[in-house]
Amino acid sequence: MTTRYRVEYALKTHRRDQLVRALILPKQPRLFSCLSQIEWIKGLLAVPFVLHSQPTAAWDEHGGSSKLVARMASTAHRRYAEIMRDVEGLINDHIAHQKCGTHARSKLKLLVPSVGVFFTPLLLEEAFAYQDGRRSISSRRFVAPSFNDIRLILNTAQIMSLARDGPLHLVTFDGDVTLYDDGQSLTPDNPVIPRIIDLLTAGTKIGIVTAAGYTEASRYYERLYGLLEAMKKAILLGRLTDPALIVLGGESNYLFAFDSSEQYALRYIPRQQWMLDDMRQWTDRDIKALLDVAEGALRECISNMDLSAEIIRKERAVGIIPQNTPGARKFTREQLEETVLVTQQIIDMSPAGKKLPFCAFNGGNDIFVDIGDKSLGVLACQRYFGGIEGSKTLHVGDQFLSAGANDFKARLACTTAWIASPTETVQLLDEVAYHKNNESNGH
Repeated sequence: MTTRYRVEYALKTHRRDQLVRALILPKQPRLFSCLSQIEWIKGLLAVPFVLHSQPTAAWDEHGGSSKLVARMASTAHRRYAEIMRDVEGLINDHIAHQKCGTHARSKLKLLVPSVGVFFTPLLLEEAFAYQDGRRSISSRRFVAPSFNDIRLILNTAQIMSLARDGPLHLVTFDGDVTLYDDGQSLTPDNPVIPRIIDLLTAGTKIGIVTAAGYTEASRYYERLYGLLEAMKKAILLGRLTDPALIVLGGESNYLFAFDSSEQYALRYIPRQQWMLDDMRQWTDRDIKALLDVAEGALRECISNMDLSAEIIRKERAVGIIPQNTPGARKFTREQLEETVLVTQQIIDMSPAGKKLPFCAFNGGNDIFVDIGDKSLGVLACQRYFGGIEGSKTLHVGDQFLSAGANDFKARLACTTAWIASPTETVQLLDEVAYHKNNESNGH
């Protein structure tokens, strides 16, 4: 009964989610494309799970449960791999349609209307075999292939493809929950630091694209000092010679480049040196108008939901943070999501919102509206480093799911990997190194 319920849930979730999204966000069909693809694949894998899993093997009276489970695992692995191979073929067909400008007519687009752009093929069958060896997907009798299983398979498939078509020229990272815990800093003992140093040593360029919008290098140093000091030390030891690392703050508004001679190891780069052509059309008047609309929407949410919040207005952002007063109430997740959706809709419907790109972002304990978004941030990193292609860029972030997620737009600029914690980022970078070495050794 439990197994059947879980399978039916897996088969129906993606359809129900599409309906809910259509009702809530009719103007944003691309917003949940990551989620839709994962739920669709999850539904496909649920069929062989219910047909071949052996939940009663534990009560085998003849003592053959081990052989039964082994046979089940072998059959399930084969069926899962066949499905992954078929999905891989659909993606390759979609990419072929992209090249001809007819991607709207691909079979994958018909099956998953929210599917976006693919910058590379995805080696799903190989990635499944890799993750199955680590997560025992085929051997499970009660727990069907999960959302997280498929998310990690997609990450591995992307990394394998990048390694095969290498080299990887640029890796960009989100900050909070990707490199360090929410609201924390990149301390010297963070295990991600030596992995980033390894990337820099290999000649890969690094961009940290964060929502934190500071105009002073000292503020970014406070968040990243462990990495910056490690880079300075690596230069003194001769391990690094000219490391290419930049920090792009406020999603796509403030750029700082690593410079070991600076007090805070970061040098401000004027906008004129890295702005995209579209950004040059933005006027101070339009920026102010959009932020005024956003501030009005945020104030309306504070009033309507009686939020214990205060408004923070910056040069290119406006947001709300919790009040630091006795009796102030913490924001609930639903209040944060409601605020994002209301603010986003009000801006979308305003004249100012039709002139400039923006990002309404749920930070977990605050809400901010930034001018620009992470797709522009990643594109600006690519341009600053000489015009790196999206197929040679990987963006790593945690915000691909909720309405207030800001990493999902990076999918418009490059390949992506969806992680859920700084620990997963470390594991992902270990995978990058592992698959790169495998390709170099001809495996």
